[in-house]
Amino acid sequence: MGKRRTSRRLSMQALYQTEVSGTDIAEAINNLFEEEDFIPETKKFARELAKAAWKERAETDETIKQLAKGWPLDRIGKVDLSILRLAIYELKEGTTPQAIIINEAVELAKRYSTAEAAKFINGILGTYLTTVRPA
Repeated sequence: MGKRRTSRRLSMQALYQTEVSGTDIAEAINNLFEEEDFIPETKKFARELAKAAWKERAETDETIKQLAKGWPLDRIGKVDLSILRLAIYELKEGTTPQAIIINEAVELAKRYSTAEAAKFINGILGTYLTTVRPA
């Protein structure tokens, strides 16, 4: 698995852990680093991505609310919300190709949530790209 893909997985897991348990984001990511041995580049990107996505969550959540018509945030699963926060943050940042971000978000949903969640996330991110941040 690529360094960045692993970093995104770790970032999503840290966002989830912070959301569910109230753990500090830095502590959550450090806890995940204890579970496996990761190369320094993976740790660095995961840490930066998790912290930045968590910091931007209020703005990102507003965007999600606008895009997920009929789906208040409390109805969106915490894993799915973590994936969306991460992906929308990365899409806003604009340093990674959009197709990679969306593909990896969908793959995270398939692995850690459901096929329906993967479709939901793909739809939200696609709508984001066409309405909020057109290429």
